[in-house]
Amino acid sequence: MVQELVFDAPRRGLPPRHLADLDEAERASAVAELGLPAFRAKQLAQQYYGRLIADPRQMTDLPAGVRDAVAGAMFPDLLTAATEITCDSGQTRKTLWRAIDGTTFESVLMRYPQRNTVCISSQAGCGMACPFCATGQGGLTRNLSTAEIVEQVRAAAVAARDEFGDRLSNVVFMGMGEPLANYSRVLAAVRRITEAPPHGFGISARSVTVSTVGLAPAIRKLADERLGVTLALSLHAPDDELRDTLVPVNNRWKISEALEAARYYGDVTGRRVSVEYALIRDVNDQPWRADLLGKRLHGALGPLVHVNLIPLNPTPGSDWDASPKAAEREFVRRVRARGVSCTVRDTRGREISAACGQLAAEGKAAR
Repeated sequence: MVQELVFDAPRRGLPPRHLADLDEAERASAVAELGLPAFRAKQLAQQYYGRLIADPRQMTDLPAGVRDAVAGAMFPDLLTAATEITCDSGQTRKTLWRAIDGTTFESVLMRYPQRNTVCISSQAGCGMACPFCATGQGGLTRNLSTAEIVEQVRAAAVAARDEFGDRLSNVVFMGMGEPLANYSRVLAAVRRITEAPPHGFGISARSVTVSTVGLAPAIRKLADERLGVTLALSLHAPDDELRDTLVPVNNRWKISEALEAARYYGDVTGRRVSVEYALIRDVNDQPWRADLLGKRLHGALGPLVHVNLIPLNPTPGSDWDASPKAAEREFVRRVRARGVSCTVRDTRGREISAACGQLAAEGKAAR
């Protein structure tokens, strides 16, 4: 099952074609199908990626007589904001999106002093079945299309511009889903995010993070793309016995295989790998596990690694809970003592169900 996910599911069930699904050549073909001159393809892309406009009826440089036809053929309404909630004095905003087939998924826009970051989904649900994750508990509904992924970014860029008076600077694929299980569409979305207008939003590849639970072949494949994005490996345990339970894909690719693939990624790209570790009370926060984590990472990745400790955001009805602050501080100290960079991630939005999948789960329960 996991092996099939790595190399993508077919397109069935995905929404109609959108401009954001298309590369430059495909945009040219789509414009030609409408009987429009070739320069309109670049014009439409500039409006979408450069000016963040997704409605041809607002594109004043497009002849009024063709706007409806362009809208119908290249700009279907893919997403509707079903729920929007904010916290942190308006600095964190979570959106529950509803696709045209009723599928729901989430994104979170976070404003920091030096950056504006959006956390986006790559799938509706997730098939990785990690028991401490709200998304994993709900299972996989389907892959998102490239355009459904890109539209989350465009919406965040509009909000950052209009509400924060600033630009969107960072994109993290850490929302719902396993990005590398929707490989081709995530790869296309990353290209749209990082390429300069009129081909993309022009966000630096160094400011884009793609997370994975450790699909080793896909990590190596992503390295060979040489995109320069940050790889985040969700490890959550330093020993296979525990990780087999916390991250079931570990039964297919063990920690050593995931770390070897991560090392390959670091060697090929020159980028430091981020290791994500959700700290769970009395489960994976023992001092000996901190020692083992530091030892394994130092040996496998050396200076090419940074550990992000994540205080667990408990989900309703779950037995999992965050580690006490004293245990968290001791864990950090021990990992650093092994020569590995380690920090605790700033947590946002606990009061708005900001853990991935919580808002979607609440929406299903309410229906």
